[in-house]
Amino acid sequence: MGSKYSFKNIDIVNFLFLFLTPVAAVVTTYYWVKVDGFHYGQILLGLGFYLLTGISITAGYHRLFAHKAYDAHPLIKLLFLIFGAASFENSALKWCSDHRLHHYKVDTNEDPYNINEGFFYAHMGWVLLKKNGTVNERFAKDFRQDKLTLWQHKYYLPIAVLFGMVLPTFIGGYFLGSYLGGLALGVFARIVMTHHCTFFINSLCHFMGSTPYTDTNTAKDSWIMALLTFGEGYHNFHHYFQTDYRNGIRWFHFDPTKWMIKSLSFTGLAFKLKLTPQEKILAARMQMKVKELKNKFELPEMVLVEVEKLRAQVLEAMNKMHSLKEDYKFNKDKMCSMAMKEVNEKIDSAKEEFEHCMEQWEYLVKNYSLLQAEVGIRN
Repeated sequence: MGSKYSFKNIDIVNFLFLFLTPVAAVVTTYYWVKVDGFHYGQILLGLGFYLLTGISITAGYHRLFAHKAYDAHPLIKLLFLIFGAASFENSALKWCSDHRLHHYKVDTNEDPYNINEGFFYAHMGWVLLKKNGTVNERFAKDFRQDKLTLWQHKYYLPIAVLFGMVLPTFIGGYFLGSYLGGLALGVFARIVMTHHCTFFINSLCHFMGSTPYTDTNTAKDSWIMALLTFGEGYHNFHHYFQTDYRNGIRWFHFDPTKWMIKSLSFTGLAFKLKLTPQEKILAARMQMKVKELKNKFELPEMVLVEVEKLRAQVLEAMNKMHSLKEDYKFNKDKMCSMAMKEVNEKIDSAKEEFEHCMEQWEYLVKNYSLLQAEVGIRN
């Protein structure tokens, strides 16, 4: 694997764990079926712990602790810390400090899982190196003041073993009739699956996919990875709007992490949910569409002027509508029925203006693209 992965540079514990757990998963699964016989309950056990540990990484380690995209009740934080540890992806303090550094120095030599070092490096190679084993204190200062995360960091290994190994093995044996089955699927197979689905966000989502919001870094959206990682696959959006509690923002985006956080907010267990203003998201999407047009076609100056003019009108109309809605929300209790009716009419009018401008923009962009494709004017 090259000098980068020479014996003196390798973290032996991480190396053995990452390469032996898949072997252990295969061997224990084979002997479970051979000795105790197949049982669907063990698959459900493995999936259940995959759900618990995976969502504790996405909703807990990632969106709650690393990005502070929302706040949560101490009980929810405790559960995320316990089952986040059970994923065997290190303590929240270490995981989050690495992730914050990744965002701050993305695609540079200081990025801990820099995709420019190669797919394998971004996927899991970085975990194998001793140099990446220490906590970057610059990005962990707030955790040093948090008793819960400090407790989990101090007792990470016993928590991980107890809830990530002992508990699923016990459930598999005591309730489902096979300790070996619990060990095979609830522990080893589940750990391998959780690891590599998380790793794919660092590798595959910086390697292939779409860039609807920004091309300033290598992060990409992948709906396929969203299916495997509870919504984390919308990575291009996340890198541009990293404090948003959502990753998938459209109604059809598969983002169960977002749905769970929103559900918790209805009970008061999650609060201070951060949302990126719609006008900022739209501005980013439109800017990328203009860039795409410029890169794909030889746009005449008059078309560029018209595209930019319409884009400005769309954003102005959306800002106007948003401003009216905010004023209405803020002053609603002070308004008389007549004033409320008048403001609602203004909001409806602003909405119609926005939709009209948006239709004009979409018509121009779509039809110019089709025209250029037909006549074959390409770079």
